[in-house]
Amino acid sequence: MKAEKLLAELNRLRSDLDKDPADLEWLTLHHVFCFVSYKMGEFQAYVDEAAARGEFDEFED
Repeated sequence: MKAEKLLAELNRLRSDLDKDPADLEWLTLHHVFCFVSYKMGEFQAYVDEAAARGEFDEFED
């Protein structure tokens, strides 16, 4: 599993909402997306560890 695939899905979820800094859902998705995108190396390491535990085995690309 590539971290970029998960980040792209997070961005899709964020983009589905109207940009509204007063909306907690948009605000949460936006800041999580920003944080994860800044920490891609660490996120990929986390994804690799999760993959080793089999957490993505049921996902079909």
